[in-house]
Amino acid sequence: MNRSLNPGQVRKLIEDTLDAAELTYSPFPGAHGGLPGLVVELPGERKLKTNTILSVGEHSVRVEAFVCRKPDENDAGVYRYLLRRNRRLYGVAYTLDNVGDIYLVGRMALASVTADELDRVLGQVLEAVDFDFNTLLELGFATSIQKEWEWRVSTGQSLKNLRAFEHLIDKDDDDGQ
Repeated sequence: MNRSLNPGQVRKLIEDTLDAAELTYSPFPGAHGGLPGLVVELPGERKLKTNTILSVGEHSVRVEAFVCRKPDENDAGVYRYLLRRNRRLYGVAYTLDNVGDIYLVGRMALASVTADELDRVLGQVLEAVDFDFNTLLELGFATSIQKEWEWRVSTGQSLKNLRAFEHLIDKDDDDGQ
């Protein structure tokens, strides 16, 4: 445990850990009176990049990652999914901001911040976002996905990044080009 580390030492430990993991990060000045910190880019497969803010305070490190915007539809289904998913997450939980956008947030006591614990929490952020991203899009944006598919087919655009949602398309109305 790092019981004697101050916020500056914890930030240095975080930077060293991110450097060792070869993760891209940059300083974050803080927003709306919030704490400054670091923005870490976590590379994924379904969601290609998840920006995660690590804000070092006097007593804790706050972890915050944007997941997706407010659902266009089926809010209840999306929120039910998130609440159930929260039961299986380590160190972070899904939440909403004041406009309904979806985030993962968590806190680590300064004394608990180690390279291993940071790796564990950032790994959980990446796993959750990457695993849940397409499900959240399907639940909360199915109509938009269908409209985008139709538009791309009608204009001859690529469907490459929509293929994961092909099962949402009514094949009777579309030839699946």
